[in-house]
Amino acid sequence: MSTVHIGAEKGDIAPRVLMPGDPNRAHYIAQKYFENPRLVNKVRGELAYTGTYKGVEITVFSSGMGIPSMGIYSYELFNDFDVEKIIRIGTAGSYLEDLKIYDILLADSSYSESTFDKQSGKDEMDIINSSTELNGDITNTALMRGVPLKVGRVHTSDAFYNEETIEDYKKYTDMGCMAVEMETFALLYNAKKLMKKATSLITISDNLVTHELIDSEARERKLDEMIVLALESIIK
Repeated sequence: MSTVHIGAEKGDIAPRVLMPGDPNRAHYIAQKYFENPRLVNKVRGELAYTGTYKGVEITVFSSGMGIPSMGIYSYELFNDFDVEKIIRIGTAGSYLEDLKIYDILLADSSYSESTFDKQSGKDEMDIINSSTELNGDITNTALMRGVPLKVGRVHTSDAFYNEETIEDYKKYTDMGCMAVEMETFALLYNAKKLMKKATSLITISDNLVTHELIDSEARERKLDEMIVLALESIIK
């Protein structure tokens, strides 16, 4: 049973899903890490592959960019394809000088000024927590593998380009936000609404204080430490 936005049939999507934003990253993960990957969605160019990793079936599904896109795909995956848990694997800009490029951040919650919650369910919530179970699995896996991991709140913004300055970032850091990205709030909202599990595992791609950044090729292909950590954690 396909949906408006997903061309897969029920059973094509695994209960465990990794969600990068970039379809090229989804293709990269499937080809590098999956056994017998098969393409299960290409509607609107959002690629999804299902395969096995260490004998466990997993789907990698690109979410696209922003709250609306993540909101659509995560809702349909949870509601129509019986997905039980999703780990977003993406990138973010750091608000803190000592949270550097290539550092890995595990979101324990997301703050957003978005009206997504009000329009989706007439809720009023600015902060939504990640799944404690998934975060526990990721934290334990990182410890066992010796992967340095930061844990904290992310700011999910509707705007990539804005007029904010370093001084403006203080209002977000005062709320505990360590970095800014564009998808986590919608994912966590849908998981809460539909009683599923979700979190975000994020590589810092640029630092808004020091202005360091990684290029688009690195965003697509040099995030393997985060990817393997997500794979190892989601099969727990």
